[in-house]
Amino acid sequence: MNRLILAAAVAVFLTACGSAVKLDTVPVEDKSGSGVTQTGGPAATGERVVAPVDLGNKGLDAMAAANRVVYFDYDSYAIRPEFQARIETHAKLVKADKAKKVALEGHTDERGGREYNLALGQKRAEAVKRALALLGVSESQLEAVSFGKEKPAVVGMTEAAFEKNRRVEISYR
Repeated sequence: MNRLILAAAVAVFLTACGSAVKLDTVPVEDKSGSGVTQTGGPAATGERVVAPVDLGNKGLDAMAAANRVVYFDYDSYAIRPEFQARIETHAKLVKADKAKKVALEGHTDERGGREYNLALGQKRAEAVKRALALLGVSESQLEAVSFGKEKPAVVGMTEAAFEKNRRVEISYR
């Protein structure tokens, strides 16, 4: 019985996939004011094709300048998946300029003792350093340091303040 249901589901799926719309033949209405309706791709209608823009290092510089912080969960030095793209951007930027030096500054929230937080901040900085090195950045360009809870980004004893303080800041030298 299960095999019969599975076979029917596969047949329905394959039938649906076979009737897919071809995107290059979808009617496109010209909104430029000429009122002409077109079908076919750009080559058939004489339209200009917009080429992708390569921002090079200027785009990377701007993106990296705006995104220099990697945040961490409570009592953790595991890099969260949402910050992987940010680390990859910085890796590309640093690899492009061999003279660039990067300080990875590890921070913690106010909970915990001074020594514990210094060690946790160091582990966070080392985690980002290891991620950058795995992406091809020379370890001679990277320095991991810890400030523990000594330099909070946000002062306060709320969970929101704690979240902003559990971080690694990427600083260029």
